[in-house]
Amino acid sequence: MVPVDTTLSGAGRNEDVSSGAGRNDDVSSGAGRNDDVSSGAGSPWLAYRGRREAVTGRGDRFDEMLDADDAVRPHWAELVDGMREAGPGAMQTLQSRVSRLVDDHGITYNPIPSGGSEALPSAVRWGLDSVPLVVAADEWDRLEAGVVQRSMLLDAVLTDIYGAQETIRRGLIPPELVFGNPGYLRTAHAITIPGPHQLFMHAADVARESDGQFRVIADRTQAPSGVGYALADRRVMSRAMPELFQASNPRPLSTFARAVRLALRDAAPASAENPVVVVLSPGSHSETAFDQSYLATVLGFPLVENADLVVRDGCLWMRSLGTLRRVDVVLRRVDAEFADPLDLRPDSHLGVVGLVEVLRRGAVSVVNTLGSGVLENPALLPLLPALSRALLDEDLILGSVHTYWGGDPIQLSHMKNRLRSLVLRSTTSRRTVVGHDLTDIAARELWDRIAAEPWKWTGQEVPEFSLAPVGSSIAGGTGAQLSVAPAQVGMRLFTVAQRGGYTPMRGGLGQVVLTAPVTDPLITVASKDVWVKSVERVTPADSAPHTPPATVEELPHYAASNIDVVSSPRVLGDLFWFGRYSERAEDMTRLLIAARERNQDYRSMPWLEGSESLPILLEAVTKVSRTWPGFLDEKNRDDATVEMRSLMLSTARMGSLAQSVDRMQQAARAVRDQLSNDTWAVLNRIDTALEELAESPIHNGAQLASSQSSVLRGLLALAGLASESMVRDAGWYLMDAGKRIERGLQLTALLSATLSHALTPSTEQAVIDSVLSAAESSVIYRRRNSGRARPAAVAQLLLFDEGNPRALVYQLDRLRDDLGSLPDASGTSRPEQLVEQMRVRLRRVDPGDLESVDANGRRVEMLELVDGIHDSLEELSRVVLATHMSLPGGTQPLWGSSNVRTANGVR
Repeated sequence: MVPVDTTLSGAGRNEDVSSGAGRNDDVSSGAGRNDDVSSGAGSPWLAYRGRREAVTGRGDRFDEMLDADDAVRPHWAELVDGMREAGPGAMQTLQSRVSRLVDDHGITYNPIPSGGSEALPSAVRWGLDSVPLVVAADEWDRLEAGVVQRSMLLDAVLTDIYGAQETIRRGLIPPELVFGNPGYLRTAHAITIPGPHQLFMHAADVARESDGQFRVIADRTQAPSGVGYALADRRVMSRAMPELFQASNPRPLSTFARAVRLALRDAAPASAENPVVVVLSPGSHSETAFDQSYLATVLGFPLVENADLVVRDGCLWMRSLGTLRRVDVVLRRVDAEFADPLDLRPDSHLGVVGLVEVLRRGAVSVVNTLGSGVLENPALLPLLPALSRALLDEDLILGSVHTYWGGDPIQLSHMKNRLRSLVLRSTTSRRTVVGHDLTDIAARELWDRIAAEPWKWTGQEVPEFSLAPVGSSIAGGTGAQLSVAPAQVGMRLFTVAQRGGYTPMRGGLGQVVLTAPVTDPLITVASKDVWVKSVERVTPADSAPHTPPATVEELPHYAASNIDVVSSPRVLGDLFWFGRYSERAEDMTRLLIAARERNQDYRSMPWLEGSESLPILLEAVTKVSRTWPGFLDEKNRDDATVEMRSLMLSTARMGSLAQSVDRMQQAARAVRDQLSNDTWAVLNRIDTALEELAESPIHNGAQLASSQSSVLRGLLALAGLASESMVRDAGWYLMDAGKRIERGLQLTALLSATLSHALTPSTEQAVIDSVLSAAESSVIYRRRNSGRARPAAVAQLLLFDEGNPRALVYQLDRLRDDLGSLPDASGTSRPEQLVEQMRVRLRRVDPGDLESVDANGRRVEMLELVDGIHDSLEELSRVVLATHMSLPGGTQPLWGSSNVRTANGVR
């Protein structure tokens, strides 16, 4: 999977950063002279000043919170006073609350495996510091003006490069910096998007140097990431510290989200009356998958992958249950070179075949436009002041970190003299070399390559970053009462194109960074919410970026164009498996609980009546989950707790609870935009329960029982959310169908493993009690039946009772309703026929006949029924996947006329 933006590499890793941050465990040294910061026992700000020099080795870094006299800057006053008044332990409580909310919101990051590993990245918790980065109103006004101007300038450069190319003819941009750069796409020449601007979204990584001036480290124009993270960070911080949030009064971010929505609609081709907008993602395993899905959720547009889109009749369409829906605008989060394997990289598995030609025809708008990555060429940075004067007739407000281009003899001389202190980047590839890491021999070899073709190289000074307070847990601190510590911080700022110019996000994505050792990209330890001071009071509603517009008039065509979007086959498939794995996890947990309880009853007292049921129940766990050899191995039966822990915790074991939970979470992440925020809080609680079990001693039976109960409660809460909080659309019906198929499979497998043979009365009683417990039907059985449990009565309740939500017939009835509610249901489709055949087979069985046994004690009719239904359910699952979730095969016309069935007609 190709990362969209490498600048965020490392974000979200809660590492011990003491090697770069200069961790100082003696919090009493150098307490400082300002009472607001340093005095007061237990103050979280106690040793901030004294630790500043330890961070960088010198004291000349600009401090965001303290001025030259070590007094708290006015715009930090509310935050500092509020944190100090909160008393001892406040920082620990706040950071714990922030971390919990991050987990509850499912904010994650997928670091790419190191060492060239082909393993898929696994999600890790997003690191969010509990101390926001506060920016004064007047400083922000200057910074905002600089970023907006920079966006206008880059837009002018992009328009010219893929248009008249006057900047190249006039010598303002050397041609080799354009045509030799991998970000330039010749196929994108003369492709434009509607409206006055070709650069749709711009992000600038900004640092404040020791002179107090902001400078840009890099411009992000390819497919800028971070907007979703910034919005999610604000959501967490506004809930973690609501009183301080209101007192500090930061400017809201919701206006930027609305601006992006409007801008996407405006980017649609003129022929689109009610534009359909999608967000194109590389997939749930990309580095910033959460960022993409959260942004799509906030905007209210479908999150799609390449498998969801197809080119037909010279237009771009979204697949949807056998129909195609015309797409007008694509917000691209896939690198441009991977966007179309037909015209660009043929080895791409992320793009849409024929997308470039659709763009040429003006039938769709893709933003950021293909080829915008050329603006990320580091050699453009030293050219921007002259370009600003030439194209905008303005001096550049926001400069860049000192960067030298080898094609200029004077700058080449600077590169030679400072080679070991620069970060060297190629302008013709994505190669980067950190000069500080070079040996003498490697430095000479690199210089020889640079001297041979100097125009191919740039050298950038390692940027300086200002200091700001962070929670000491982020800075490597420990202890019962966490304090604040100084760390180096930067910001990523965003703008989006509007008809009259560029609208900035009034805030951004703050970053806690390391510069020692020097790396490229710089390691980001954690993110920060950026609070821009506001003169006017912010209301709680303003702080919520997910809040929809208050009036329909604000977005006149938004609801009409997107509210009836139907899920693609990929999304339907993920929801189907989400339903199956969530039910599989629940049923497995119930079965493990029943087996554990019987193990407790009989392990130490094998002489009790019914003890012969224990091996039957333990082996049933293995047979139902198919986790061979499992309890079929006598050694595992002798130490059942170890095997149960493995089934709870081992994701490598197919059929284990851990594997089902892991697959369920993968499916959930793939359709994050379809699920509510509460879903992630529930999933986090399930993870926490499993982590507590993993950290406990192996033979801690109390913890095993507690974790099983916690996992079950979480799964029940998840089922409740699905039942009561999701709209009944095609995705929900297929998710519920997956749940019903899985419950039927688990039930029939359980009955086959436990009631297939006649047993002694006491053993059969114990087995049936456990089966009823695992099937959540014990209470109703006892109410309806007195005396010894009989297989016929159990079958009546678990197979034939239409009013029992756990009964097999109930699952088949729900399956009939689910499949019949799909948009393409006919009543005679293969899945519907299979369900009806199973229902007919059940109706023809007399429960009393299921108790009969043959000469070998086998209940033949019981086995034939439950095993036959089990096989039919597995076939039904395969048919549903093939019918509703398969992608069309064969060759289809890309450009010529064809009969295209659409959700709202051919246009």
